[in-house]
Amino acid sequence: MTQALPVIASNNETSSVIQDQTDKKWRVLLINPPRFSELIGKNPAIVEKHRGFNPPLGILSLAGYLEEHSDFSVDLIDAQPKGYSHKQLETILEDRTADIVGITAMTFTLIDVLKTVRTIRKVMPNAKIILGGPHVHLYPEETIRHPEVDFLLQGEGEIAFLQLLNNLDNPASWSQIKGLVYLDDDGKTIDNGIAPSTENLDALGIPARHLLDVDDYTSLLGRDNVITTMFTSRGCPYRCTFCDRPFSPVLSGFRWRSATHVADEMERCIELGISEAFIYDDTFTVRRDRVFELCDEILRRNIKFRWDVRAHVNTMTPELLARMKEAGCDRIHYGVECGNDRMLKVIKKNATIAKVREVVAATKAVNMEVLCYFIIGQQTEQASDIADTMKLARELDPNYAHFTIFCPYPGTEIYAEGLKSGVIKQDVWREFSLNPRDGYELPVWEENFTRHELREMLVKCYKSFYLRPRYVARNLLRIRRLGEFKRKLRAGLSVVTMTANQKLYNPAKMARKARDIVPAASYEVSS
Repeated sequence: MTQALPVIASNNETSSVIQDQTDKKWRVLLINPPRFSELIGKNPAIVEKHRGFNPPLGILSLAGYLEEHSDFSVDLIDAQPKGYSHKQLETILEDRTADIVGITAMTFTLIDVLKTVRTIRKVMPNAKIILGGPHVHLYPEETIRHPEVDFLLQGEGEIAFLQLLNNLDNPASWSQIKGLVYLDDDGKTIDNGIAPSTENLDALGIPARHLLDVDDYTSLLGRDNVITTMFTSRGCPYRCTFCDRPFSPVLSGFRWRSATHVADEMERCIELGISEAFIYDDTFTVRRDRVFELCDEILRRNIKFRWDVRAHVNTMTPELLARMKEAGCDRIHYGVECGNDRMLKVIKKNATIAKVREVVAATKAVNMEVLCYFIIGQQTEQASDIADTMKLARELDPNYAHFTIFCPYPGTEIYAEGLKSGVIKQDVWREFSLNPRDGYELPVWEENFTRHELREMLVKCYKSFYLRPRYVARNLLRIRRLGEFKRKLRAGLSVVTMTANQKLYNPAKMARKARDIVPAASYEVSS
């Protein structure tokens, strides 16, 4: 039987709960759309080509919550690792039935999302189509106006989604469902605000990975041939100008799952044949006490599981690094971003180069891999600053360096500043939301450099780091599996042949080579 929805608290307020329950046994289909028109974001195109595929945690989390709290049937389709074209997806949908179809929408995937929505409407004309994800709370009015979309859910979706399903055949209750956006009978947008965030992340359950083929998911960085991703916390206290988190209406502080719940998920993964996970928390180590507690739980249970995290250098200590290593942490990702202290202050990174050097060295000292992120082309940045970034990357000598051209995200401090100052001439993200189209060119920060100059510098960054003989020799010696060797060899050869004007693919061949491709794009496309 369908269970009553839990009351959840956000910002010390208690949300009202709709008590109406449906007797319908809804058939729910959750889809991760094909990836042929994605606006390539953080990675240059060659890196995108080799990145592999991550499981779609958003819809997997929805599925897990529905399985635990309802008796609705839940089906999933992940079109990306299977390489399904939109036409192939249409054929697959012709053999499925669904009353409700849910899709996660991000601004960078919006074109493919809307193509998928139109396909669903063609094949399943009576299904209710619901979009969630970051894009819908950034641009709710623009998104609900796409004619095939029935509902939007803003904010954390698990509880709100079930609440909508329990009241889907009771339109009189829709105005009371927090997070819901829809059009009334007069075509007026009804926006019920953001769904409140739950403080008890354990109550959201564990993603339903068993509904997909776990062997589909690999990564260039993975040691094993099968990997997964995982979240153990939500929220981030830092206020970097290039990130949308500080101003997001969705997040409510830093919240985390209990150590026992995370360890349970690791054991569940092992049962499915998965022994490696990339933990995608914004900043895993915000609270060191909870990290020590998780490590203790992993060690107490003797869980043999490899994991990596993203961390801020200010949160790390030698003691924490040693414990994480002992508990199976294999790699840490640090957002270094810039090569000198002036630029770190400009972007409000709340770090120093001295601290970066100290923490990267300490991480290496416990024999953990290091990945450093760098961004070029940010506000006020000069050629000498970018030279400092390249020099620092080589000096730190991490196992991996990830360079990207800065692009102002929607919802960030720097995007608002760019519009105000005139560096960004028009609200390009809102215009894209109204009229998403193939070939759209993402904005870059053209204050001191042209788009092409940034492309050339990006290629120089990659080659100056990855084509060092010492680096190549050292990393070949670390490889332990044939699959890992093949993935890294292909990526390495791509760096050798990288050029500023390079195109990845012949679009006419995209459908035929669907399993191996990402959207055709040139190097300037970055965010």
